[in-house]
Amino acid sequence: MILRGTVRADRPLVVLAVGEEARYLPPELPVLLTGMGKVNAASAVAAVLAAGPRPSLLLNLGTAGALRPGWAGIHEVATVLQHDLDTDLLRTLTGETYGAPLSLATEGAVLATGDTFVADDAARDRLAQRADLVDMEGYAVAWAAAQAGVPCRLIKQVSDEAGEGAARTWRESVDACARDLAEWAARHVA
Repeated sequence: MILRGTVRADRPLVVLAVGEEARYLPPELPVLLTGMGKVNAASAVAAVLAAGPRPSLLLNLGTAGALRPGWAGIHEVATVLQHDLDTDLLRTLTGETYGAPLSLATEGAVLATGDTFVADDAARDRLAQRADLVDMEGYAVAWAAAQAGVPCRLIKQVSDEAGEGAARTWRESVDACARDLAEWAARHVA
C-alpha cells in the first residue's frame, strides 16, 4: 500500500491498484495504490479510512478486461459483483448472503471482480454471461467504502479483451490507459 498526498474530507481519494495506472494523474490528487487483488484493495482502503479523515468520495480508477466484443474506452460501473465467490452456495449453506452484488450508479457497466487475471477465452465467455468488464479490485474498493459509509465510484478503462494474450495486451496498453484515466480525472475530479 502506498498513499501519495493527503486525504482530506473535502476531496476525493483516487484509488488504483498499481503505479503504472496512476502514472499521469495530477500531483495534487491524493492517490492510494493498493496493490493487485481483492485482499490488498480492501485492506488498504479500510486502513486509510480507519486512520481518517475520510475523503468525500473514493474514486477507483483502473484498467479492466472487456468480456464482450466492441467494449473499449472508459466506463463507469453501475453494478459490481464478485465472480470468484459462490454467493448462492454460501446462502444455501448458511442462510446468510455474503458478497452480494453492489449497486453504485443508475447507469453503466456491470463489473466482475475476482482474484484471477482473466486471460482465457472460456473463462471470459462464462463471465460475459454476467458482466461486461472484469478486474481484480473494484468490488473490494466498493465494499470497503460501503462499510465505512463513504460514497464510491468505479471508473474503468478497457485495457484488453480478457482472453488469450490479455497479459501481453495489458502490458502493452497500460501506459495509454493511464493517460486516458488521467485525462478523465482532470475533467471530472474537482
